[in-house]
Amino acid sequence: MDMKGIEGVGGMDGMMKVAMMNKPGRFDFEQKPIPKLKPDCVLVKLEYVGICGSDMHLFEHGYIGENYVKEPMVLGHEPGGIVAEVGSNVSSLKVGDRVAVEPGVPCWHCEFCKSGKYNLCRNVYFYASLPVVEGCFAEYIAHPANLCYKLPDNVSTMEGALMEPLAVGMHAVMQSGIRVGSNAVVIGAGCIGIVTMLSLKSMGIRNITVVDLVKSRLDRALELGAANIVDASETDAVKKILELTCDGAEFVFETAGSEVSIFQTAKMVKRGGTITLVGYTKDGTAKMNVNWIIDNEVTVKTVFRYRNIYPLVIEAVSGGIIPLRKIASDIYDFNDIQTAMENAINNKDTVMKCVVRISPDAK
Repeated sequence: MDMKGIEGVGGMDGMMKVAMMNKPGRFDFEQKPIPKLKPDCVLVKLEYVGICGSDMHLFEHGYIGENYVKEPMVLGHEPGGIVAEVGSNVSSLKVGDRVAVEPGVPCWHCEFCKSGKYNLCRNVYFYASLPVVEGCFAEYIAHPANLCYKLPDNVSTMEGALMEPLAVGMHAVMQSGIRVGSNAVVIGAGCIGIVTMLSLKSMGIRNITVVDLVKSRLDRALELGAANIVDASETDAVKKILELTCDGAEFVFETAGSEVSIFQTAKMVKRGGTITLVGYTKDGTAKMNVNWIIDNEVTVKTVFRYRNIYPLVIEAVSGGIIPLRKIASDIYDFNDIQTAMENAINNKDTVMKCVVRISPDAK
């Protein structure tokens, strides 16, 4: 089912450049027709697209979980850009508007969509998420207007692209049910860990401890406002958390997808506390200390993407509450996307978020 909004090709005269992954580990630039619009969609000239961990995994390994790349694929699902054309039924946006694009298009008809939990829609069309092989490492995309959010004047299209990972972090925080005055532990200081920390701070949480194995990442977390950091390569992380929190954290967020740290969450969390699982493991499995969780009435929550979040995070960034621009550690031109992806994969210790500048005119 074509739910994304493209009705054939050739919406504007001309062709566009696309970074095609014809096989894992290599990008080939190809010319493809610019998409034609359906009435409820807009054509977005992309300016920035972030590189996500799933992009990196698909590029490096050719699969995620049980889903394998079996045909040429365009990666990328963190887009920000400028409206270049509007469909005949669109009145909410105009040509020239700068937008953040929510990359998943649900069916809007199933029980999950009708109840507002559209991130759980089984028929969602989500860029670069198998079996969908269309992505955003291209000069243009066609997308439903109601999933394109106009950016305030003080928010750049690069920040618009970064709204996607920020939405994950904010959804995790909202899912957890955390309250002002609580303490929290965030395991993992990669991009998702940092945006989770920033989301916690935006909601009034001050006592946040970040755990990681890499000093440079921990230094960045401290710079962006963590109250405490724990270097798990040098100390017993569980013991240190218990010392810092006086018998465990009320809320623990696992963003690293590490089997070791997922198991440790049960003893890091306070009795009656909440564990929120955000990070994926390599093979989809991990052990948890179930008896400890049961004996201490610990709540375990999970996070799948996000829902109804974009307006909230855009306002938080616009209002200066979340310094989103600071997570973009490395920016590459579109022509250098091969180098960008390889850098993101091979230098995880130093690269927090790699962003591709699709348009050479982007500011």
